[in-house]
Amino acid sequence: MSVTSGIKTVQATINGQTYTLTYNSSTSKYEATVTAPSKSSYTKDGHYYPVTIKAEDQAGNTETVTSTDPTLGESLKLYVKETVAPTISSVSPSNGTYLDTSTPTISAQLRDNDSGVDISTLVLKVDGTAVSAADITSSAVSGGYNISYVPKTALSDASHTVTITVKDHDGNISETATTTFTVMTTAPTLTLSSPVDNLKTNKSSLAVAGTTGAGIDVTITLNGVDVGEVTVSGDGTFSKDITLATEGENVIKVVAKNKAGVTSTVERTVIYDITPPEIVGITITPNPVDTGNTYVISVEVSE
Repeated sequence: MSVTSGIKTVQATINGQTYTLTYNSSTSKYEATVTAPSKSSYTKDGHYYPVTIKAEDQAGNTETVTSTDPTLGESLKLYVKETVAPTISSVSPSNGTYLDTSTPTISAQLRDNDSGVDISTLVLKVDGTAVSAADITSSAVSGGYNISYVPKTALSDASHTVTITVKDHDGNISETATTTFTVMTTAPTLTLSSPVDNLKTNKSSLAVAGTTGAGIDVTITLNGVDVGEVTVSGDGTFSKDITLATEGENVIKVVAKNKAGVTSTVERTVIYDITPPEIVGITITPNPVDTGNTYVISVEVSE
C-alpha cells in the first residue's frame, strides 16, 4: 500500500523564469497564467522554448520532467509566434524614376528582427508577372536579406511597376512594397527649321527654331555658351532668339534631353559677316571705245 504525504509545490521553468503553479480544485490540476516570451521561438533549437516541470511533495521528494521526456516531452515544447510582419525598404529604382537602361537592377532590403525573414516566401513581380526565385539574388545580412534582380529580357520604353512581398518564419506577411518607374532608352526626336547650316548673314539677331517631343528639355549653346532657358510648347515646338556677337564662324548646338537623360544633338554653323566688300580697282578696256564696239569692265574686289 502506497503512502503519500501530499503535494507541496509544483513549479514550471520557462525561458529562465520559474513560476509556482496553484492548485485548482475544480480541475484537480496545478495551474498558472504565464506571459509568453517577447520573442519568437523560431530561433531556438527545435523552434520551441523547452519547459521544465518540477513537483515536490511534503516529504521532500521531487520529480522533474523536461521536453526530452519520451512520454510528456512533446507537451513541454512551447511554440511562440511573433505578430510583427517583416519590412521591405530601400526599394530601387525609386518611385517615379526615369531610367536610360532597359535592364535596370531592381533591389530591396528585407528585414525581420525576430523569427527572421523566410526568403522562400519572397514574391517579386514586374508588371504583375512573378519573377522566378532562381533569377533573384539574395544576400543574408543582419536582420534579414538584401535582394536584387536584373530582368532577363529588356523592358520596353514605358512605365513599369514592381511589387514585393515576403513572410517571416511565423507566417506574418509584409505590406506590399511598390515602385513604378519609366524606361526611356530612345533618344528624343530633334529637327531644326532655323537656321540652315552654313547660313551667311549680316544680322546679329537670329532665331533658332525646331521641333522635339512633348516634355523634352532643350538647351541651346552659342560657341559653347548657354543662351538661356528654352520654352518647349505642348506640341514640341520651340524658338529662341539669339544674338551673334562674334564676326566669322559661329557654332550653334541644340540638345534635346528626355527625363532619363538620353539626348539628341543638332549643330548648325552660321557665318556672321558685317564687313562690306572693298572695291580696290576698276578698269575699262578699251577706253575710249568706238561707237558700237564692245568693251570690258574689270573690277577688283577685296573681302
